[in-house]
Amino acid sequence: MGFYELSVTAATGEEIALSTFEGKVVLVVNTATGCGFTPQYKDIEEMYEKFHDRGLEVIDVPCNQFAGQTPGTDEEIHEFCTLKYNTQFPQMKKSDVNGETAIPLFKFLKKEKGFNGFGKGPKAMAMSAMLSKIDKDYKNNPEIKWNFTKFVIDRKGNVVARFEPTEKMKNVADCVESLL
Repeated sequence: MGFYELSVTAATGEEIALSTFEGKVVLVVNTATGCGFTPQYKDIEEMYEKFHDRGLEVIDVPCNQFAGQTPGTDEEIHEFCTLKYNTQFPQMKKSDVNGETAIPLFKFLKKEKGFNGFGKGPKAMAMSAMLSKIDKDYKNNPEIKWNFTKFVIDRKGNVVARFEPTEKMKNVADCVESLL
């Protein structure tokens, strides 16, 4: 099954076929409203505003699987994002990205692009230290490690990149721009 054969559920409850994004570059991200990485919403919105007219779409999937950092309802999450970060891209229904209840989109994304590490720097070291206490084998499985893991899908539906939350947003933006 490919990217365009999947669907996601919008926060409104509407099913959205990913085939509607055919020919677009898509950034898929699992988000949280109460996380240290939550300010990345600002960068994602800036990217959306800068590149949307050139073919960028964002699929924002709020998830409460990481330290309960997205406790609100879909409506509360949307209100938070629009008021605090002026987000204009649509948000999907709060969903699981790991485990038996993970939505098919994230099962597919993890199969296509596994975990390749957090990179270097203080945030990367902090994430590694934290995760080694939660999952001793975290380096060897494709599971989503934390909020704001991002996947970039090209115009043909190929998953071309996975960025962990510790990655510089400039690198994510550069990847997206290179595909437009």
